[in-house]
Amino acid sequence: MRILWALVMLLCAPLLAAPAAQPPQFSAVVPLEDGRQLAFPRDFGAHPSFRTEWWYATGWLTTAAGKSVGYQVTFFRSRTETDDANPSKFAPKQLIIGHAALSDPAQGKLLHDERSARAGFGLAYASEGDTDVRLDDWRMVRGADGRYRMSIPAAGFTLELVLEATQPVLLQGRGGYSQKGPRPEQASYYYSKPHLKTSGTIVGADGKRSAVTGVTWLDHEWSSQVLDPEAAGWDWVGANLDDGGSLMAFRIRRKGGAGSGNGKGAGTGESGDATLWAHATWRDASGKITHFGPGDVKFTPRTRWRSPRTGADYPVAVTIDTGGTRWQLDPLQPDQELDSRRSTGAVYWEGAVTVKRAGKPAGRGYLELTGYVRPMKL
Repeated sequence: MRILWALVMLLCAPLLAAPAAQPPQFSAVVPLEDGRQLAFPRDFGAHPSFRTEWWYATGWLTTAAGKSVGYQVTFFRSRTETDDANPSKFAPKQLIIGHAALSDPAQGKLLHDERSARAGFGLAYASEGDTDVRLDDWRMVRGADGRYRMSIPAAGFTLELVLEATQPVLLQGRGGYSQKGPRPEQASYYYSKPHLKTSGTIVGADGKRSAVTGVTWLDHEWSSQVLDPEAAGWDWVGANLDDGGSLMAFRIRRKGGAGSGNGKGAGTGESGDATLWAHATWRDASGKITHFGPGDVKFTPRTRWRSPRTGADYPVAVTIDTGGTRWQLDPLQPDQELDSRRSTGAVYWEGAVTVKRAGKPAGRGYLELTGYVRPMKL
């Protein structure tokens, strides 16, 4: 017992001797003036001085048998309020969180998994300088050839994918500064990589390994303050269009907006006054980029689905107006709800959708709906 106690005291000594904890100073997102933009490959990597960051891949895949499935892989990095001066290697200064999902309508299932760990010991990290994120045996890394390789051996399914760029990076907002609310500091640094040519293998709900090909949308964002205190959550879509174009659109919903996600006050925001902020970016087939401000973007729910597990009422089919163009989104399957309360504390709907433009098939993408169970906190 004395030996055990001595070992405990030895391990704890750095903590006991540490100076009084000081809250960390998180870096702030500021507008990029004078034509400045994000810089690559540096900004492909992690930004550990910011509070929150994520690398977010969504795509449609086609199996060798011709079946369509959707997938999502997200790695989060979160800087905690642990004192940076704490010398302990066990201090949770950075957290790494992973979400993965496979939407398989032929099996009538959404498979999903989540993991989380403190960064350290080479087992969980987000590297600076270029994309390299690891969470145990889950990994996303950008190689010297510019290709992303993802290995996700999840519970009940596996994703082994290679993503290859076919288009330039799409900077969101002004040079990568993407405002998310009425105040300038309510913003993120944000870029997208649409139309990533995707290949590899999956193991789906049937337990069988299948070669797949498809197209992926990759987002990377980092921030320290995104949401306004009055925000309930957001609706977002990233769509790879059939003509080679790309569409990103989002709205931040106000708390207490018209309707409710679950009858408990988390507003769904069906009316115009429920939208706190909105933005859209459309890169057309010629490469021309058009940005749409809050007054030019409107989300209108068309079909709702109520979760039998959480009671949340999600607008899973949506019409989005960007200026004079109308886009219609319809889900691959209604139930694409992910419960990640064990890691991020959130429940959200994250689903593969088809996209029509003025009523005609135009592409495929992913729709994300957050804050319908309770208001989001980042």
